[in-house]
Amino acid sequence: MKAREICDNVYLIGHVDWDRRLFDALIPLPHGTSYNAYFVRGSNKNALIDTVDPAKWATLAGQLDELPAPDYLIIHHVEQDHSGSTPMLLERFPELTIVCNAKAKAMLLDHLAIDDERFQVVADGETLSLGDKTLTFVFTPWVHWPETMSTWLPEDKILFSCDFFGSHLATSDLFADRHEVYDGAKRYYAEIMMPFGPQVLKNIDKVTQYPIKYIGPSHGPVYDDPQFIIDAYRDWAGGEPQNIVCLPFVSMHESTRLMVDHLTVALADRGVTVERFDLTTVDAGELASSLVHAGTIVLGTPTVLTGPHPLAANAAFLANALRPRTRFATVIGSYGWAGRTVESIQQLMDRLKVEFLEPVMVKGLPRTADFEALDRLADTIAEKHRDLAQRRFADSLVCRPVVG
Repeated sequence: MKAREICDNVYLIGHVDWDRRLFDALIPLPHGTSYNAYFVRGSNKNALIDTVDPAKWATLAGQLDELPAPDYLIIHHVEQDHSGSTPMLLERFPELTIVCNAKAKAMLLDHLAIDDERFQVVADGETLSLGDKTLTFVFTPWVHWPETMSTWLPEDKILFSCDFFGSHLATSDLFADRHEVYDGAKRYYAEIMMPFGPQVLKNIDKVTQYPIKYIGPSHGPVYDDPQFIIDAYRDWAGGEPQNIVCLPFVSMHESTRLMVDHLTVALADRGVTVERFDLTTVDAGELASSLVHAGTIVLGTPTVLTGPHPLAANAAFLANALRPRTRFATVIGSYGWAGRTVESIQQLMDRLKVEFLEPVMVKGLPRTADFEALDRLADTIAEKHRDLAQRRFADSLVCRPVVG
């Protein structure tokens, strides 16, 4: 696409990648993505904010043909989808100065072998004048790497937020439609931001000291309704777990599936929402997104040799890495003769601050007594979720100001 003007002399450039379906050989992209760069044209100097994935350099190069030469390249984050085209830019613009923080500089020297003399290192809160426009650098570490920073443009009230508030969404729209972007932004948060929830909340407080009119993330459309995505992030990072069971499962000979089917109905009968995922076909992003609000994780797995099915083990590993705010977890499934499936799953989820509920593991096909055990598990989960809701309600009464 051509450069698109967000406001006077501030442009969204970069590449919309409609067809990419996997990011970092790890993250599914059902709706593509974009690599956003921004161009700020000042009365004295010009700044390019971030670059694009090096495979899409030609798009950025063509856009820069239509703009004046940049004097500065602001690098917020060192991952290649942000910084990867830097060597090509330095070759094309020999006088270009790279502006970044000290941590980013050290990482860029390691990753891209850039000449040390090309850098201008900035501190948190430092400013750079372009004439009639000013860039203020705001360090926002751990959203989602230690060197990540954002840039505030006060004259136009724009926060260039890097991965913070981003979404993997290819769209021709300049500005975000909240109904279109919500699911993609939640998936994006779940996949890369959720492990850093406390740091996310601190950085929300830090950036919202500014009167933000626009948020320009490094992926997805620009927000001209910034409060929408700020409120969503506060909920995802700091809200309480909800009355939801995330139920990923895999079944080899239908025993585990019969148990999952029964538990799904039992939970629904008790007013508990079930988000269920067949691990042989699931999009890992959907599973991650479910974990954002789930009060309980129930992992369904048969026993393979003496441990969990590899797909179930992978789901446990994913949950452990993402560290959702889930409060409870358990395992259901079947085995042939013996095994340590439950113990293995617990070890794989050792970083989660959860209460492990009584598992239901059966030998061979589930029988009447096993289905009754699943009903008791459903009773326990429903009761635990009610207790959570009651405590939240009680806390809200304590915190509510007295009027009168």
